[in-house]
Amino acid sequence: MMPPMIDGLWTFAAQVLHVIAACGAIMLALWNASHRDGAGNMTLKVNAALALAALWALASVGIGPRSEIVQLLLSATYLAWLWLLFGLFADDLRDQKLGPIKPVVYALVGVELAQLGLTSARIHFAGQEGIQDALLTFAVMFRLLFCIGALVLVHNLYVGAAQQARQALRWPAAALAVLWLYDLNLFTITYLGHSFPMPLVDLRGGVLAVAVALLGYGVLRARSDLRFQPSRSFAFRSFSLGVIGAYLVVMVLIAQAIAVAGSDFSRLLQISFVLLASALALVLVPSKKMRGWLRVTIAKNLFQHRYDYRAEWLRFTDTIGRAGSEAVPLPERAVQAVADITDSPSGLLLTPREEGGLAIAARWNWPHIEVPAPAMDQAGARFFEESQFILDLDDIRAGRGNGIPAAGCPAWLLADENAWALVPLLHYERLVGVVVLSRPPLARMLDWEDFDLLRVIGRQLASYLAEQTTQDALGEAQRFDEFNRRIAFVMHDIKNLASQLSLLSRNAEIHADKPEFRADMLLTLRKSTDKLQGLLNRLGRYGAQGNGQQQLVDLDAVLARVAKQYEAQHTIVLLDREPCTVRGDGEALEQALVHLVQNAIEASADTAPVFIDMRLDGANAVIEVVDSGSGMSPEFIRTRLFRPFHSSKQGGFGIGAFEARELVRAMGGRLDVESREGIGTRFLIRLPLMATIELMNRRNDQSSNEADVA
Repeated sequence: MMPPMIDGLWTFAAQVLHVIAACGAIMLALWNASHRDGAGNMTLKVNAALALAALWALASVGIGPRSEIVQLLLSATYLAWLWLLFGLFADDLRDQKLGPIKPVVYALVGVELAQLGLTSARIHFAGQEGIQDALLTFAVMFRLLFCIGALVLVHNLYVGAAQQARQALRWPAAALAVLWLYDLNLFTITYLGHSFPMPLVDLRGGVLAVAVALLGYGVLRARSDLRFQPSRSFAFRSFSLGVIGAYLVVMVLIAQAIAVAGSDFSRLLQISFVLLASALALVLVPSKKMRGWLRVTIAKNLFQHRYDYRAEWLRFTDTIGRAGSEAVPLPERAVQAVADITDSPSGLLLTPREEGGLAIAARWNWPHIEVPAPAMDQAGARFFEESQFILDLDDIRAGRGNGIPAAGCPAWLLADENAWALVPLLHYERLVGVVVLSRPPLARMLDWEDFDLLRVIGRQLASYLAEQTTQDALGEAQRFDEFNRRIAFVMHDIKNLASQLSLLSRNAEIHADKPEFRADMLLTLRKSTDKLQGLLNRLGRYGAQGNGQQQLVDLDAVLARVAKQYEAQHTIVLLDREPCTVRGDGEALEQALVHLVQNAIEASADTAPVFIDMRLDGANAVIEVVDSGSGMSPEFIRTRLFRPFHSSKQGGFGIGAFEARELVRAMGGRLDVESREGIGTRFLIRLPLMATIELMNRRNDQSSNEADVA
């Protein structure tokens, strides 16, 4: 027994905790009701549970925690929390997928309704100690059954949710787990000791306050849409139930040992044990590593295969088959489909570049990794295409990468410890892409079963990506055909007009005796003819892809002319550059630079200059057009920048960047782009130097002469 003063202080503190919990529940319910934000039925469930919990806490202070009325309110509170728990499962009509959950919920409702009957019987048989003790024993057993079943549901609610929904589910699941885990320990000790441990009963107000705080934090933090995707196997659910049962058995044994010890401090030891066990459970249950370890252990020791292939294929089909305006693009879904198999939290998709090698095409939950413009060179892409090898980067880091070329594992991937595995996607033995997976919470070595499943998934994904590429190419060809038809009509009309003007010019020369006619008409008609002929030549170059006159081009002069065109419109900064000469079409190169500079000006603020630089890089001259504008995403660069007729400007044809690239290619050069959203863009034109071209020509001539002699 506690001294009277300490007992009085303890009772006062317990009542304060109950009042604090009740006030917190009422305030959260009022706030939640005033900020519905379209939450609808979920708001009603949360507020009902909070209101009943507050009423129970106040009744415990007013009439005592062991009163039958308080027990009735506790049963009503349990049912309200269970209603909220099922609402988290069944939000947005997802209860149609939760057939295994409903029987458990119905059983718990039945248990608690029986509890109401026992409480009513206790009221009816008041004063009859034998019947009261028997009814109390049954009531405590039913409380234990309810707590165990409710904890199983909370566990499956969290671990069975999609990755993006767990952030929203974490806090309400933690609040419910705190309530029922504490009551599980409380009623177990009550059952073993045949009486309520009042210090633990008094602490329930503090437990409710903690649960309200967790629920309030979750409500205030976000009201996100919950997406539940039940994917737990029967064995994993059964194992989770077994873990709870084992925990209960261990707790009973320890509690019995404490009771047998018979120490004066047995009550204090019981309280300490309950608090320690609750804290340990709250730390271990939400742990990703612990759940991953359990999953791997179960698959390794209980099943012949690690994967439930039916479940994996259904999940893969659901991920890839999503459609609608809210669905993420197919490349991101492809990364997610592979990452879900290995429990990787993020990933990248690298796809072939037209210039060779691989470049980033999509990111999934991996925004911060730095990926260079050529993510993998041509040799690395060829290795994955020929070998179809699934690469574990940890093997390379550990020095077990015998036979793996350095090109297959770029330095930027090895430097990032989160990079874990590379999965090639092949379609008819042609490399469509490579998926880079990040390290899962519980990293492990990949084995034959992983390789087989990832290889099959990779081929299936490659077919989807190849189909999308084919559809895009077909759509582009159709748009080209439409554009060519329109240009043909325009050229036909212009040719007719040019012929008419030429004829009129010749007729005018006949009337040479009329000075006024000769002076005015000849000058006007000849200028018009020249303009129309120049327009025809320019339009004809679209089909020939820039087959202009090849000549020596002074790059310094070309850059100076381009900068001078825009000096009155925007600040163009020409950086220090070396004299350089290339062979190509000066007019076409100037036209390509005009496209790039114009785009840079439109992307930049009025006060932000555009920089033009020129440098020598080995056998090439490199021209850079740099701006500090809004930048472009990898998806935009991959799908829209160099695609004709995809203009982001009102009334634009969308062929500026495409034409610039084709003009540069026609001169034997290459156009690359590096861009980061919010930072800026850098276009790089690489052209072979004149000395390089002469050296290659001499080598070709020498090879030809040797062949003739032979």
